[in-house]
Amino acid sequence: MSNIKVTAPAAPEQPSFLANLRHKLPKDTGIFIVMVGIALIFEMAGWYVRDQSFLLNTNRLILILLQVAIIGIIAVGVTQVIITTGIDLSSGSVIALTAVVAASLAQTSDSLSPMFPSLVNMPAAIPIGAGIGVGLLCGLVNGVLITRTGIPPFIATLGMMVSARGLAQYYTQGNPISFLSDGFTAIGQGAMPVIIFLVVAFLFHIALKHTRYGKYVYAIGGNMTSAKVSGINVNKYLVIVYTIAGALSGLAGVVLAARVSSGQSSMGMAYELDAIAAAVIGGSSLMGV
Repeated sequence: MSNIKVTAPAAPEQPSFLANLRHKLPKDTGIFIVMVGIALIFEMAGWYVRDQSFLLNTNRLILILLQVAIIGIIAVGVTQVIITTGIDLSSGSVIALTAVVAASLAQTSDSLSPMFPSLVNMPAAIPIGAGIGVGLLCGLVNGVLITRTGIPPFIATLGMMVSARGLAQYYTQGNPISFLSDGFTAIGQGAMPVIIFLVVAFLFHIALKHTRYGKYVYAIGGNMTSAKVSGINVNKYLVIVYTIAGALSGLAGVVLAARVSSGQSSMGMAYELDAIAAAVIGGSSLMGV
């Protein structure tokens, strides 16, 4: 009779404390911890180099908030594009184009050489609307190119990036546009850029979380084929997403021109990268939902 050795099954390994903690915390906690670490490094550097606080310097914080507000407005639109597994590289150039168009229609009679002498001293609503409208048109072109021709978003928006920048330079002939009306520049002064960003962020938070539009956008990002099978008009909503992204870039261009009281074709350089980084750091995945 053979000897059979029976071994008891090994006890399951207990997860470590850190593993349990990682599962319980939100998935974006790691990003938050890294950002807190970066902030602390800059705070220590501020005391070491300048003998003053980096985080508690009022003037510096206001400057950061004003700069981030412009990027934040773009990032709201770029986030929606990224959710659908797309990308928008044109937002920085669209800012330049919309800024110069809005500034050219916001000049006063005090200007030495207005672009349109017969259109000076116009109500602020006209240059603001024109700037946002140009951005909306650029976004619409992006969406139509992507959905109707099958061009990848990277290529389509890259083309728009080059085209919009070139149009801005041609429109201004390389010259800055200044002497803008007080009514127009008012939307870029004080805390107005921050207020505009917060309002835009709140509105699209509601739209993405509590409306049919938001549900369809997330469905497209989750699985585009399943979304089509479910009856969602994917092409229609992709065009809407890119149009919204363009309109928000237009709004950011208008606010930026109002803030610096000038329109220049060099505005918005690399802003698209900042907006994409802001969206990804905020939790959006470049692979969609």
